[in-house]
Amino acid sequence: MPLKVIGAGLGRTGTLSLKFALEQLGLGPCYHMMEVFRLNHATVWNRAFSGETMDWEQVFEGFHSAVDWPSAAFYREHAELWPDARVILTVRDPDSWFKSTQETIFRETNHASASPEWTEMFHKMVDQKFGGDLHTRDHVIDVYERHNDEVRRTIPAERLLEYRPGDGWEPLCRFLGVAVPETPYPKTNSTEEFQARVAAGR
Repeated sequence: MPLKVIGAGLGRTGTLSLKFALEQLGLGPCYHMMEVFRLNHATVWNRAFSGETMDWEQVFEGFHSAVDWPSAAFYREHAELWPDARVILTVRDPDSWFKSTQETIFRETNHASASPEWTEMFHKMVDQKFGGDLHTRDHVIDVYERHNDEVRRTIPAERLLEYRPGDGWEPLCRFLGVAVPETPYPKTNSTEEFQARVAAGR
């Protein structure tokens, strides 16, 4: 099953809200880091981050879209495999993004109860992107901005939507060619919600 939407934005850029939005628009199920836990897919991504050639059709079997890490790390490969898929780059203010990462996904105590397989996957993922340094502000923001610039250079403009939290339904629906729902755009996974989910064992 081909992906119809590929998320290229890094974690903490509104990707969970986008997942729910795509599913509401009929472009789901949408693969997200949540699915890595739910499907016990950490070993799959460990192989991918180790350089193994992946059968992406099998990895995303049953899904029409994918956003967030770890799939965003392979947005280029996925865009080449599914040339008709639309690509969405979720972005936010760099300082706000950095602060959010330090309180959530890059906060070491938040991963204390994770499985060894997931922990290995997480470290492979962030080491390849950030060189193991997740807390030096200027370095982390520089990597974040270089990633976004790389996406802009790699994906043709007509195929790419740069989307910010708060943009709402209109630009997303216009880009995807679907009707705007009457319900509000999903808003979820705040820092407080993330921390509460971690405390509850995800």
